[in-house]
Amino acid sequence: MKRNKHDVPVKVDTPDAVARQQMDFGDTSGYGELSGEYFTLGAGTDLTPLLKGLEADLCQCPHWGYVLEGSLTASYSDGREEDTETGELFYWPPGHTVWANDDAEFVMFSPQEEHAAVLDHVLEKLSEDV
Repeated sequence: MKRNKHDVPVKVDTPDAVARQQMDFGDTSGYGELSGEYFTLGAGTDLTPLLKGLEADLCQCPHWGYVLEGSLTASYSDGREEDTETGELFYWPPGHTVWANDDAEFVMFSPQEEHAAVLDHVLEKLSEDV
Protein backbone atom coordinates (compact mmCIF):
# COMPACT_ATOMS: atom_id res chain seq x y z
CA MET A 1 0.00 0.00 0.00
CA LYS A 2 1.23 3.51 -0.71
CA ARG A 3 -0.04 7.01 -0.14
CA ASN A 4 1.06 10.39 -1.39
CA LYS A 5 1.84 12.74 1.49
CA HIS A 6 -0.95 15.11 0.41
CA ASP A 7 -3.51 12.27 0.48
CA VAL A 8 -2.77 11.45 4.13
CA PRO A 9 -5.37 13.16 6.38
CA VAL A 10 -4.17 15.99 8.63
CA LYS A 11 -4.75 15.16 12.32
CA VAL A 12 -2.93 18.10 14.01
CA ASP A 13 -2.47 21.46 12.28
CA THR A 14 -0.77 24.33 14.12
CA PRO A 15 1.63 27.08 12.97
CA ASP A 16 4.57 25.06 14.39
CA ALA A 17 3.58 21.49 13.60
CA VAL A 18 1.46 19.45 11.19
CA ALA A 19 0.76 15.75 11.82
CA ARG A 20 -0.81 13.58 9.14
CA GLN A 21 -2.02 10.09 10.02
CA GLN A 22 -3.09 7.34 7.63
CA MET A 23 -5.06 4.72 9.53
CA ASP A 24 -5.07 1.02 8.52
CA PHE A 25 -1.56 1.17 7.02
CA GLY A 26 -0.33 -2.35 7.79
CA ASP A 27 -0.07 -4.71 10.72
CA THR A 28 2.48 -5.08 13.49
CA SER A 29 1.81 -8.37 15.19
CA GLY A 30 1.06 -7.82 18.84
CA TYR A 31 0.03 -4.23 18.17
CA GLY A 32 -2.59 -4.58 15.45
CA GLU A 33 -2.90 -2.16 12.55
CA LEU A 34 -0.26 0.42 11.61
CA SER A 35 -0.77 4.03 10.62
CA GLY A 36 1.53 5.80 8.16
CA GLU A 37 2.24 9.38 9.25
CA TYR A 38 3.92 12.50 7.89
CA PHE A 39 5.09 15.11 10.40
CA THR A 40 6.40 18.64 9.89
CA LEU A 41 7.96 20.37 12.91
CA GLY A 42 9.37 23.89 13.02
CA ALA A 43 12.88 24.41 14.40
CA GLY A 44 12.79 24.37 18.20
CA THR A 45 9.43 22.58 18.45
CA ASP A 46 9.53 20.40 21.58
CA LEU A 47 6.79 17.81 22.04
CA THR A 48 7.70 17.22 25.70
CA PRO A 49 5.11 19.61 27.23
CA LEU A 50 2.37 18.07 25.06
CA LEU A 51 3.11 14.61 26.50
CA LYS A 52 2.55 15.65 30.14
CA GLY A 53 -0.14 13.46 31.63
CA LEU A 54 0.76 10.35 29.64
CA GLU A 55 2.48 7.45 31.43
CA ALA A 56 5.85 8.81 32.70
CA ASP A 57 5.01 12.01 30.71
CA LEU A 58 6.41 10.31 27.60
CA CYS A 59 5.06 8.76 24.42
CA GLN A 60 4.63 5.03 25.09
CA CYS A 61 4.02 4.13 21.44
CA PRO A 62 6.87 2.71 19.30
CA HIS A 63 7.61 4.36 15.95
CA TRP A 64 9.58 3.40 12.87
CA GLY A 65 10.43 6.15 10.43
CA TYR A 66 12.65 8.15 8.10
CA VAL A 67 13.77 11.79 8.30
CA LEU A 68 13.17 13.49 4.97
CA GLU A 69 14.62 16.83 6.04
CA GLY A 70 16.14 18.39 9.15
CA SER A 71 17.32 17.04 12.46
CA LEU A 72 15.45 15.61 15.46
CA THR A 73 16.50 14.61 18.94
CA ALA A 74 14.75 11.78 20.77
CA SER A 75 15.15 11.56 24.54
CA TYR A 76 14.40 8.24 26.21
CA SER A 77 13.18 7.27 29.67
CA ASP A 78 16.65 5.90 30.53
CA GLY A 79 18.19 9.37 29.97
CA ARG A 80 19.77 8.63 26.59
CA GLU A 81 19.44 11.15 23.77
CA GLU A 82 19.76 10.31 20.09
CA ASP A 83 19.96 12.67 17.10
CA THR A 84 18.44 11.62 13.78
CA GLU A 85 19.15 13.63 10.64
CA THR A 86 18.08 13.90 7.00
CA GLY A 87 18.26 10.55 5.24
CA GLU A 88 18.24 8.39 8.37
CA LEU A 89 15.72 5.74 9.34
CA PHE A 90 14.75 5.57 13.00
CA TYR A 91 13.04 3.47 15.62
CA TRP A 92 11.79 5.17 18.78
CA PRO A 93 10.79 2.60 21.42
CA PRO A 94 8.08 3.28 24.00
CA GLY A 95 9.15 5.88 26.58
CA HIS A 96 10.41 8.82 24.50
CA THR A 97 9.93 12.47 23.66
CA VAL A 98 11.16 14.37 20.59
CA TRP A 99 12.14 17.88 19.57
CA ALA A 100 13.20 19.46 16.27
CA ASN A 101 16.69 20.94 16.09
CA ASP A 102 15.90 22.52 12.70
CA ASP A 103 12.81 22.61 10.52
CA ALA A 104 12.10 18.91 10.06
CA GLU A 105 9.90 16.66 7.97
CA PHE A 106 9.68 12.94 8.64
CA VAL A 107 7.61 9.85 7.98
CA MET A 108 6.63 7.41 10.74
CA PHE A 109 4.84 4.10 11.02
CA SER A 110 3.12 3.53 14.35
CA PRO A 111 0.61 1.15 15.94
CA GLN A 112 -2.48 3.12 15.03
CA GLU A 113 -4.65 2.74 18.13
CA GLU A 114 -1.82 3.58 20.52
CA HIS A 115 -0.58 6.57 18.51
CA ALA A 116 -4.09 7.88 17.79
CA ALA A 117 -4.54 8.05 21.59
CA VAL A 118 -1.25 10.00 21.91
CA LEU A 119 -2.27 12.41 19.13
CA ASP A 120 -5.68 12.88 20.79
CA HIS A 121 -3.84 13.72 24.03
CA VAL A 122 -1.66 16.24 22.12
CA LEU A 123 -4.79 17.85 20.63
CA GLU A 124 -6.27 18.11 24.14
CA LYS A 125 -3.10 19.80 25.42
CA LEU A 126 -3.09 22.20 22.46
CA SER A 127 -6.72 23.16 23.18
CA GLU A 128 -5.77 24.01 26.78
CA ASP A 129 -3.29 26.58 25.46
CA VAL A 130 -5.91 28.41 23.40
